[in-house]
Amino acid sequence: MASSNPCSKSPESVHSSPFASRYVQNPTPKFVMPENSMSKEAAAQIINDELMLDGNPRLNLASFVTTWMEPECDKLIMDSINKNYVNMDEYPVTTEIQNRCINMIAHLFNAPLGDSDVAVGAGTVGSSEAIMLAGLAFKRKWQSKRKAEGKAFDKPNLVTGANFHVCWEKFCRYFEVELREVKVREGYYVMDPFEAVEMVDENTICVASIFGSTYNGEFEDVKALNDLLMKKNKESGWDTPIHVDAASGGFIAPFLYPELEWDFRLPLVKSINVSGHKYGLVYAGIGWVIWRTTQDLPQQLIFHIDYLGADQSTFTLNFSKGSSQVIAQYYQLIRLGFEGYRKVMQNCRDNAMALKEGLQNTGQFTIVSKDIGVPVVAFSLKDRSTHDEFKVSEMLRRFGWIVPAYRMPKGAKHVSVLRVVVREDFSRALAERLLVDIIKVLAELDTLPPKSAAKAIALAKDEDAANDSAVKKTAEETEMEIVNAWIDMITKATKITCC
Repeated sequence: MASSNPCSKSPESVHSSPFASRYVQNPTPKFVMPENSMSKEAAAQIINDELMLDGNPRLNLASFVTTWMEPECDKLIMDSINKNYVNMDEYPVTTEIQNRCINMIAHLFNAPLGDSDVAVGAGTVGSSEAIMLAGLAFKRKWQSKRKAEGKAFDKPNLVTGANFHVCWEKFCRYFEVELREVKVREGYYVMDPFEAVEMVDENTICVASIFGSTYNGEFEDVKALNDLLMKKNKESGWDTPIHVDAASGGFIAPFLYPELEWDFRLPLVKSINVSGHKYGLVYAGIGWVIWRTTQDLPQQLIFHIDYLGADQSTFTLNFSKGSSQVIAQYYQLIRLGFEGYRKVMQNCRDNAMALKEGLQNTGQFTIVSKDIGVPVVAFSLKDRSTHDEFKVSEMLRRFGWIVPAYRMPKGAKHVSVLRVVVREDFSRALAERLLVDIIKVLAELDTLPPKSAAKAIALAKDEDAANDSAVKKTAEETEMEIVNAWIDMITKATKITCC
C-alpha cells in the first residue's frame, strides 16, 4: 500500500533544482576526484557559480585575444569541436581549409608567390608555438651551414629587443640558444636596429623584430633593420636573416598601413608569425607561421607519419589539435574580406585615438604608445607623488575594468604604465565609460594621504643601472604573480578548512 505521508522522502532525482540537492551543501572537489557521481545539472551549476567570479572577458583590457565572434561562427566552432585536426586523412576538407588560410595569409604578407603557388606555413595553437617552430628552423639551418663549413656550431645566439614576449625567452632556454637583448630606454621602448646589428656575430641564427610590442603596441622599424643587416652581411660574408614577430601587428599593418615595408618585401625576412586569435579576430587557440620559401624550412624538421591511414607530413610541437579555430579563421577571412578587416581595424584605431585624446585632456597622463602601431593606449601618470599606476589599476577593478599596470622592460624599468588594448568589441561607448571611471578613480585617489613614489622610482633606476643579470619582470610575469598569489591563498584556506 502506498504511503500517504506528504513528508516521506522522495528520490533526489525528482528535485528539479540543483540547489535542492545535497551537492550544493558539500565542499567542492578540488584535489581528489569524488567517489560518487552527481547529476549533470548539479555539476554544471557548481562550475557556473564559481565562474561568475571571473572577470568579464570583454572588459579585460589587458588581453590582445579576441573575446567576441558572430553567432554564425560560434555555431561552426561548436559543430567542429569534436574534430581532431591531426586526422588529415579522415578530415581532408579541414586540412584543405587550413592550407587556404596559409595561402591567404602568405599573400597578405607579400610572400614571393605566383597565383597558383602553394605557400609554406603551418597552423599552430598560437604565436608561441609558431615562434618555437620558426626559431628551430633558423637554428637548424645555421647548424647545417656551420657543419658544412667545418666550424663550431655549439654556441648559437639570437638578437632581439628587451621588449620581447616571454615566448622568445622560452625558446632560447628550451632549445639552448643564447638570448642577446637590446635594452630599451626612456622614450624609446622598442629595439634600436643599430644596436641590434652591432650585437650580431657569426653565431647569430637570426634577429627577431617585434612588430607590435606587448608593452606599448609600437611597430619596430623592420626596414631599417633589414638595410643595416644587409650591409653587415655584405661586409662580413654572413647571411644573418630576420624573423618578424607580428603576433599583434600582422593583421593590422596590411589593412591600415599598406605602404609600410615590414614583411616579405624585405629580402632578409625569412619567416613571420601572426596570432589568429588576436587581430585575426578568432577566439584563443590559433596562430600561424609563414616561411618565405621552401628553402627556408629545413626538410629534416618535417615528420612523416602513416598510422592514421595515409602518409602525412607534420611540423608542430604538439600532435593533436582541435579543428574549430582553423575553421573559424577561414570564416573570418572569407566573411570579412580585405574590406571588412580594414573597417574593423579602422574602428579599433579610431576608438584608441578617442581614448588617448580623452586621457590627454585630463592633463594627468603621459602617452607612451604611438599613433602608428597596434591600437593600444599605454599611458603613465605625470605626478606619482600621491598614487601610482598600480593603484589606479587596482581601483578600476571595482568598476569591472581589468587594466594592467606594469614596468617597462630592461633599460626603462623606472617607467610604469597602464595599458588598454582596443579590440574589435571595445566600442566608443565603452571607451567613454572607461574614461569616466578613470577620472572618478583619480578624484578619489587625490583625497587619500600622499605616498612616496620617489623612492620606488629611484630603486627602479638603480635596478636598470645594475648588472644585466637582474630578473626581467614582464607583463606575463606580473600575471603569473597574481596566479601564484591566488594559489597560495587557496592553499591556506584549504589548510584552515581541514583543521
